Amino acid sequence: MHYRSREVVQVRSAYDCDVLVIGGGIVGLSTAYAVTRAAPGTRVTVLEKEQGPARHQTGRNSGVIHSGVYYRPGSLKARYAVRGAAEMVKFCAEYDIPHAVTGKLIVATEKAELPRLHALVQRGRENGIPVRELGPAQIIEAEPEVRGLAAIHVGTTGVCDYGAVARQLGEASGADIRYGADVVRIDRRPDLGAAVRTADGTIVRGRVLVNCAGLHCDETARLAGDDPEMRIVPFRGEYFTLARPELVRGLVYPVPDPAFPFLGVHLTRGIDGSVHVGPNAVPALAREGYGWGVVRPRELAATLSWPGSWRIARRHWRYGAGELRRSVSKAAFTEAVRRLLPAVTPDDLLPAAAGVRAQAVLRDGTLVDDFLIKEGPRTVHVLNAPSPAATASLPIGREVARRALAALTAS
Repeated sequence: MHYRSREVVQVRSAYDCDVLVIGGGIVGLSTAYAVTRAAPGTRVTVLEKEQGPARHQTGRNSGVIHSGVYYRPGSLKARYAVRGAAEMVKFCAEYDIPHAVTGKLIVATEKAELPRLHALVQRGRENGIPVRELGPAQIIEAEPEVRGLAAIHVGTTGVCDYGAVARQLGEASGADIRYGADVVRIDRRPDLGAAVRTADGTIVRGRVLVNCAGLHCDETARLAGDDPEMRIVPFRGEYFTLARPELVRGLVYPVPDPAFPFLGVHLTRGIDGSVHVGPNAVPALAREGYGWGVVRPRELAATLSWPGSWRIARRHWRYGAGELRRSVSKAAFTEAVRRLLPAVTPDDLLPAAAGVRAQAVLRDGTLVDDFLIKEGPRTVHVLNAPSPAATASLPIGREVARRALAALTAS
């Protein structure tokens, strides 16, 4: 990353805070929490453009506490998800936040998936996760309506209310959290810090800037004068609610395709007892494009102008075509679900709120697979934190806080 001088608002000697966090999702609020835990007395301000916390990725997922079984051993995702899952359960218990450790099944429905399932067994064991292999009869015993050739049971998976977690992190942090604060300009000076102007003209000055802007993190990095060397390409995940929740006891997943960071259409019994079905993964026409009718030409043009977007399309057009088909055809979506749950019908699928995944894509079309955190002068940028970032939010927050406090000490 490099620094480019950009004078938009003037940084002065008077600071409003020591650490200024942009983004009030679970990662931004976890960072604020970690800073004040590690260095009591450090003044933290969080700027969030929405009128409350966790309005985007954090509040629009299926609420799963991921075990870490999918992720490459030694990667940040593997280490932080395994550690974060245990910490998330403990955090929820400490603050009386609804949660449950349910375990989940990953089910192979075709012979071609069996080698990938066995690879997950090995990966889980390398990541220190207890994994139990099941045959067809054991699958039916665990989930009477689910059919498959083989499965693995991952006992450390759970569910929780991430919106409640985010709210509690913000409250427990003691930070000055400002909602409705849409950042429009940043003046970052290596010798002084950063001054941020919000849409209403307010200027907030901090010694160190932390970018946890999620769907807008690449744009925020550029506002600060850094080249993030990636672009957020938004993918919408569409969900249904199962009208007959009694068909599913817990969490049931397909065997994922290792070429993609998406887990495929799965079945999730949430903390409220309802069963989520989904998501798929289709290109969104806006950073916050929660439906096909939401189009923001400037954001769409930015996605289409990024060379990596076209390289993804050329490499994976067959996969993308299938996802688009499932988006526009409920019958096709039902067909995908029936691979795991043969009893489901189109009438069982009731539309539910969609989410958008902030997926970092490199110029060459590589989908960034791991969490990505980079630094600039007096700045820490979180540039790729999709699922399992909610699960891993406490370890991620500590790592970002460590870097921010190191920059603060050096200033």
